[in-house]
Amino acid sequence: MKFRRGYRLSFIAGMFIAIYILLNSYAIQAQSFKFALVTDTHLGGHSGKEDLERSVKDINQQSDIDFVILSGDVTEFGSDEELATAKKVLDELSIPLYVIPGNHDSNWSESGANTFRKVFGGETFYFKHKGYAFMGTTSGPNLRMSPGQVPRENLVWMDSIFANVHNPEMPLIFINHYPLDTSLNNWYEVTDRLLKYNTQLALCGHGHVNRQYEWDGILGVMCRSNLRAKDSVGGYNILEIDEGEVTFSVRRPGVRTEESWLSQRLEKPKDKVLKRPDYSMNKNQPDLKKIWEYNDDGDIGSGMALYKNKYIIAANTKGKVYALDYNTGSLIWSFNTGGKIYSTPAVYKDIVVVGSSDSWIYGLNAKTGEQLWSVKAEKAVLGSPKIEKGVAYIGASDGVFRAVNVNSGKVLWTFDKVKGFVTTLPTLDGNKVLFGSWENGFYCLDKKSGELLWEWNNGHGSRMFSPAACYPVVVKNRVFIVAPDRYMTALDLNTGDQIWRNKADSLLVRESMGVSVDKKLVYVKAMGGKVYGISTRADSMQVAWTSSLNLSYEIAPTAIFTNKKQVIVPSDKGVVSSLDAKTGHVLWQYKISNALVNPPLICGKNSQVVSAMDGRIVRLDYPQ
Repeated sequence: MKFRRGYRLSFIAGMFIAIYILLNSYAIQAQSFKFALVTDTHLGGHSGKEDLERSVKDINQQSDIDFVILSGDVTEFGSDEELATAKKVLDELSIPLYVIPGNHDSNWSESGANTFRKVFGGETFYFKHKGYAFMGTTSGPNLRMSPGQVPRENLVWMDSIFANVHNPEMPLIFINHYPLDTSLNNWYEVTDRLLKYNTQLALCGHGHVNRQYEWDGILGVMCRSNLRAKDSVGGYNILEIDEGEVTFSVRRPGVRTEESWLSQRLEKPKDKVLKRPDYSMNKNQPDLKKIWEYNDDGDIGSGMALYKNKYIIAANTKGKVYALDYNTGSLIWSFNTGGKIYSTPAVYKDIVVVGSSDSWIYGLNAKTGEQLWSVKAEKAVLGSPKIEKGVAYIGASDGVFRAVNVNSGKVLWTFDKVKGFVTTLPTLDGNKVLFGSWENGFYCLDKKSGELLWEWNNGHGSRMFSPAACYPVVVKNRVFIVAPDRYMTALDLNTGDQIWRNKADSLLVRESMGVSVDKKLVYVKAMGGKVYGISTRADSMQVAWTSSLNLSYEIAPTAIFTNKKQVIVPSDKGVVSSLDAKTGHVLWQYKISNALVNPPLICGKNSQVVSAMDGRIVRLDYPQ
């Protein structure tokens, strides 16, 4: 057959295109393989280490498993010791391991989740295997009790992978510790990305059981915990992918592989979208004005400071401290540390003091962000500084509480007998410094010398019930604290003796509290979403003020703040509520995001700046 030149070129070009498509299709053509999905090993808890060792040994004895995915809650408490032990056990695997953290690895992490990254080389993964792509992200919440959240910096990382590495046609399997539903406050930001590609399966742990789901049209599967629980041995799942179908079978280490409990065809996501968060409440606030909004490229896990009514000083989990113009929200300066920041910055004259999980306390020039001095701790500095008369009082994760001269950076004294680690903002009253730690302890130190005046312990065996996240309230020689054990406690300021301690079924508090301007009430937020005012003078837990606010189930640990007229209540779902300080009636509500609200910064009588954990910062002005 003879062709004219134009047809010949078109034919050759078409052949090249066909060959390219064929080769590309071949490159992503799936092959059959098996891998192990291990999750919720909780090393550090009961039987966790032994169960994990048994599973590692069992996996090594099988010849047809290509790799292992460990989908979070590797440890019980995220401690450096637990992570080191987990790494030692997992290093015995003879096949590749891909691992991400869960909420237990990050929410109570003494390192601010930095050690996980150091020990395992990162908190995300992406790889390709026999025609499939695998993507894993972390899920938090980092050091703040709230629904889970894929960090903002992980979402940015996903965008980079999709833009530069991932073949859009390649079948994708996504792994997170949490389900891709409302368990994650930003699930929709994840699924919106996944739905653009050939995402055929999403895997998770967290629930400790085997269960099939569908998340925004994506096939979802939760897998059982590796722990034995009440059984004689634990177990994990073996997944086999063959000819576009995935089969799940539980492997009981050293015993047997059970019959498959799920076989499912892998397909592109269905055209199904879950309901997104509702921001309609913002339209019903005609007198409330959003002056500006700033969107960080990292998570924010701390409060903010105001410098001379000019700059808002903030920090993020990418390790950056920065200043925003109070009037416009524009970025003025930034300073990078070497670790995630959960410490709320404080300002004294022209100096910003802030701690970082890179183990340093920094003194920065508030005008320029230039470093003026630094103080080294032995571990992460997650506590927030409280400054009085030029002295910053701050706790760290090395068991040391410090008093630092703000002008020079000189350490004035140390108290080195703190059990556990400190994440809170201390309270100062008279000659006393008060704070809790994540080892059930609560301390009262002499402000001038650092000498221990008294110590109180709530008596719990679990560290997770520690009075460590609340900002203690002191009124007339009484110290009030709340904790995840759902108790509210009043202690004698001078002796540490218990005045009363209450856990009412109708008023289950957690870690959110504040104090009225006249000091007659301690505001507390119950898990049912109600806000109460507890008398500071009564000899028992007496409710003296009740708000009409009802936030439904609520676990945010963020403190409650007030001015003379309004009580500002943060939530774990991005809503800021203002209550009338006299009546408790709701004055206004504004939803800034769908994530946990951090400590708001009240700026005068009619303005505040509020941030959420997903990196959003908003200035709101309202009527006086």
